[in-house]
Amino acid sequence: MDPPAEKPGEAGGLQITPQLLKSRTGEFSLESILLLKLRGLGLADLGCLGECLGLEWLDLSGNALTHLGPLASLRQLAVLNVANNRLTGLEPLATCENLQSLNAAGNLLATPGQLQCLAGLPCLEYLRLRDPLAGLSNPLCASPSYWAAVRELLPGLKVIDGERVIGRGSEFYQLCRDLDSSLRPSSSPGPRATEAQPWVEPGYWESWPSRSSSILEEACRQFQDTLQECWDLDRQASDSLAQAEQVLSSAGPTSSFVF
Repeated sequence: MDPPAEKPGEAGGLQITPQLLKSRTGEFSLESILLLKLRGLGLADLGCLGECLGLEWLDLSGNALTHLGPLASLRQLAVLNVANNRLTGLEPLATCENLQSLNAAGNLLATPGQLQCLAGLPCLEYLRLRDPLAGLSNPLCASPSYWAAVRELLPGLKVIDGERVIGRGSEFYQLCRDLDSSLRPSSSPGPRATEAQPWVEPGYWESWPSRSSSILEEACRQFQDTLQECWDLDRQASDSLAQAEQVLSSAGPTSSFVF
């Protein structure tokens, strides 16, 4: 028997029901669900999702969500993906004390102040608000000071938008950002760039004149001699086989003995 259809939610979207959760996970109890993938289902209402108290990994990307209220009770939640929704705030996540990774790219977060609710999460290390490969972003990402504001507000983050800001490898990303900044055209007059200088001596890339090598010549001569010997042996072997075939064909049939 098929599970009952989900109830209509806000804006004509769907609502999460116990039947939906049990049918997708195979669990009889909502509290037993640890991992849940509800991507691209047109969900507009999280319904009873807050009853999944043991939930640790949750994917709600590609839906029509405008709020995350029921997630406030998910104290064990460690990984959350709410990318590509219609969220204007993340306040319910302030109580998700075990949250380590959050992807909220492709929503309607307009100011860094809307991230203040995440400042008290001791485990949060990975935050994505912009995903260039997927074409997802938030209005606040358009600000030139976006990066610095997020780092100041959430100093415990190790990775922002897929780029490491603390720890091993962070220097590489910082170098890329510095290069980006230096290559952008500036409207203010500045010191004239120094003319590029060659970093190798003149003639470095010119090919050397060809020189005969006695070692190479000797090796070629020995190879030709060895090849000639192989041809001679092959000819001798062919002659021997031909003679053997001639002798065998001229001999009569061998006698057979029956015991």
